[in-house]
Amino acid sequence: MGRILGIDFGRRRCGVAATDSLRIVASGLATVPTAKLIDFVRDYSAREGVDLIVVGEPRTLRDEPSESQRYLRPALDRLRKALPQMPVVMFDERFTSVLAHKAMLDGGLPKMARRDKALVDEISATIILNDYLGSRAYQESKYKI
Repeated sequence: MGRILGIDFGRRRCGVAATDSLRIVASGLATVPTAKLIDFVRDYSAREGVDLIVVGEPRTLRDEPSESQRYLRPALDRLRKALPQMPVVMFDERFTSVLAHKAMLDGGLPKMARRDKALVDEISATIILNDYLGSRAYQESKYKI
């Protein structure tokens, strides 16, 4: 069984998380410049065996696509073209940045560390992936992947 990769996409950088080999829990991996994301995913997938990529889907409070999707769609098209055999699914990412900041506070990180946007992106990717693992979408598909 391969890992699942989670991505919190951003215009400048992307937070990346991955599950353990049994797909029980997600952990943060890195924050990668967006321009280098495809190379990172390709290298990691070849090394660790990835079966699925989950990308955070930016949505508004009204459950409509957010403005930032206009940047995300072309990037996803490039990712799918670079890794045509890899399934890529989108999963709601609303409030993940807020939850990431709360996790940092609850974890006792000092104020300067909480200002690190790269760390927020990595934690957000972890939250997206953990939420996906607990979702009905994953539970219904985990034997098909």
